Amino acid sequence: MKEKPKLRFLNRAPDLVKVVKMPKNLRDIRGPATEGRDFREGKYGILALGGGYLRWGHFEMMRLTLNRKFDARTTFSLWMVEAPNKPITRKGLGQRMGGGKGAVDHYVTPVKTDQLILEVGGHCEFEEVLPALEQVAKKLPFPAKAVSRESLKQMREELEEKRRNNQNPWTFERLVTRNMMGCRKYLSPYDLHLKGRYWGKHYLKDRV
Repeated sequence: MKEKPKLRFLNRAPDLVKVVKMPKNLRDIRGPATEGRDFREGKYGILALGGGYLRWGHFEMMRLTLNRKFDARTTFSLWMVEAPNKPITRKGLGQRMGGGKGAVDHYVTPVKTDQLILEVGGHCEFEEVLPALEQVAKKLPFPAKAVSRESLKQMREELEEKRRNNQNPWTFERLVTRNMMGCRKYLSPYDLHLKGRYWGKHYLKDRV
């Protein structure tokens, strides 16, 4: 067990001397995650099934819910994502158009598909922590589910087996490569790179 088994408090805003306003884009939440996909020390966790932004209120909801549900003597929890660090701007109600970019309203944390939000470990079974993890996953702003090391490994093996044993010869990659029916005219380079498995921040799990 760890010295501090409970989820730590995260700041609402980062400690910055000068705030750099960022443009709105989907590059930080669309597509598969490249980091934070595997467990570090825990055995169970919450996996994101789509992209989205986590506000400070979501972090507080997860922290308060899990810290109340879990026994600190047998269970520990760790964050797998960073604290809110991306500024979101917003103009006041009733302002005219123009006048430059608005002031910073709040901060968010970008999350991509197949990224772990938090992990849970200790002397506990998956059935003991599953109700609390499912309760938290339902309140997140994107699809998510509770997973364990075994279920996550099995999920990825089934996906790889489905791609390997696909009997349909007319896959998305083959249609786009041969430009059938002029489909390249309506597709972006992002669709070509990810082979049509992602639509914006959404993950199309049934597409092979």
